Amino acid sequence: MKLYKTLENTLKKEPNFITDNGELKKWVIINKARNYDEELIGLLLGDKEIKEKFFFNIKGVTVFNQSLFIRFLEQKNYLNDSYTAYKNKVGLTIDGKYLKQLNEVALVWPFKDCVLEGGQTREEDGREEIFFNEILAQDEITQLFEPKVLTNTKVFDNDGEHNFKYFTRDAEQNRIRGMPEDTITDNLIIKGNNLLALHSLKKEFSGKVKLIYIDPPYNNEDNSFGYNDTFNHSSWLTFMKNRLTEAKELLSSIGSIWISIDDNEVHYMKILLDEIFGMDAFVASNVWQKRYSRENREAIGDVHEYILVYSKNPEAFKLHRNLIPITEEQAKVYRNPNNDPKGRWRPIPMTAQEGHATSEQYYEVISPSGKVFIPPEGRCWGISKSTFERLNSDGQIYFGKKGDAQPNTIRYLSEVEGITPWTWWPSTEVGHTDESKKEIHALFGKKNAFGSPKPERLLERIILIATNENDLVLDFFAGSGTTAAVAHKMKRKFIACEQMEYIETTTLERLKKVVNGEQGGISKNQNWKGGGSFTYLELKKYNQTFIEQIDEVKTSEALLGIWEQMKEKSFLNYNVDIKKQEEHIDDFKALSLEQQKQHLCEILDKNQLYVNLSSLYDKDFECTDEEKQISEDFYQLKK
Repeated sequence: MKLYKTLENTLKKEPNFITDNGELKKWVIINKARNYDEELIGLLLGDKEIKEKFFFNIKGVTVFNQSLFIRFLEQKNYLNDSYTAYKNKVGLTIDGKYLKQLNEVALVWPFKDCVLEGGQTREEDGREEIFFNEILAQDEITQLFEPKVLTNTKVFDNDGEHNFKYFTRDAEQNRIRGMPEDTITDNLIIKGNNLLALHSLKKEFSGKVKLIYIDPPYNNEDNSFGYNDTFNHSSWLTFMKNRLTEAKELLSSIGSIWISIDDNEVHYMKILLDEIFGMDAFVASNVWQKRYSRENREAIGDVHEYILVYSKNPEAFKLHRNLIPITEEQAKVYRNPNNDPKGRWRPIPMTAQEGHATSEQYYEVISPSGKVFIPPEGRCWGISKSTFERLNSDGQIYFGKKGDAQPNTIRYLSEVEGITPWTWWPSTEVGHTDESKKEIHALFGKKNAFGSPKPERLLERIILIATNENDLVLDFFAGSGTTAAVAHKMKRKFIACEQMEYIETTTLERLKKVVNGEQGGISKNQNWKGGGSFTYLELKKYNQTFIEQIDEVKTSEALLGIWEQMKEKSFLNYNVDIKKQEEHIDDFKALSLEQQKQHLCEILDKNQLYVNLSSLYDKDFECTDEEKQISEDFYQLKK
């Protein structure tokens, strides 16, 4: 007990570790320990007894025993603040055991929703919103990843909003795409947690998505975007791994996944992708020049981001990927000094590396001046003798201005279908952040919440390389809807998933404008005039509704009203004893509003955040006839 008290007194020397009530912020200290926080470690080293307990020496180097320190803090009777004491009274523990990180699942709802093991606290993120932190163990998940009931489905085209009738399954289009004839061919916008949405998409779309593009939270403390962008590092990796593992199942055998990321997590992301897809699945790390003006705020100006590219089968992807159009700058090497009626041209050296050359690629070439040429050592002619003779007779072999230079084939600009994509993507070709902000402002005004959307030209480049018309594109961090908007203008099919409330005010509204023919972004490049349609649908909430209500309330009285509803209608954790909750209601009232909110979120059964498909006909969930029809159609249930 002496060590407990010594540690408590030491930690209380740091004001940021203490609540307004003078209690230690146990959750903050544990997160600091996980991140080897310099401030925390400095405090611990300042006391001899604590140093002897939680540090050890290796060849003269003092090493922090992180796991021991965290286990010590996690003992349920230690740092017994008022909330922990209350939880112990009502029995909200699992045999006093603590869940191990290897079994964690990061289901993260930023802002209005619950955050599970997000590593966030109000003090650390600089926001007013409250984040609820909880560890969810794999063995607690029994129904969480089941497909979900669908609700609130609407169809939009350039004639406005329509009631949903059925999902379209265009057999001819599916034959062209190489998919089963009964695959859904509607464009879809789905509202709901993206991890649960991915699980819900698997039955219908596994192995059918040609391109996945995501622009996830960068974990870089940039709070201009709508997501929690300052995760604890390990939690961010768990958060991404859960989603990428499911995304892999949706990707087709020749498809590719493209991920925008910056320096903060790019190397960790690559290691994670190597683990999930395999090192051999790596295709490229593209560098996108996001700024066109000089950045002078840092020691070395930050003007780029990365786009990592992986494919289940890189060789097949290479065979099927498209070339990109040649730019005017690149076309400058094509000239027409002799006024050739076929237009601009350039000479291409006729030699090639020997490699797998045949005997037909070794022969003498006689120039108009009579000079004789043979391939240099280690090289051959890139064309056979018969092909050379045909091209020469057509005037498509160039021997230099004087007719005595080594032979070149003539390549006309009109014959160039495109060029192989490179990994350097300058802003002049694919746009920059100022361009993307102007695109959003043109659609919604300057008060729009998106501080760093991607330009439409950037997505145009990605979609052009990776897909063809009618191929399926998935973005499960849909944000402002750039991916869906560009895919629609380029006549691809799309699925966009978004959990934030702005899906209705921004994502949905943007796609409405697209089908009505808005002329921003790439519209002129693609000769976009409007048209097409998309279907909006939601995952049906259950306990998630209570979480949102809990977050909204401003008083303990209102929160107690929600608790009364929860007792009647919600699904609570199996280890919650309602009688004990009621016996200690005065202790509950004594907690701070934040702690009360956290407690009510914790006792909700996370398996029932959304309504599982298996509960479609369960009277307790009160699914409507419309929800039954939508879900039966989407999942092709046999009645």
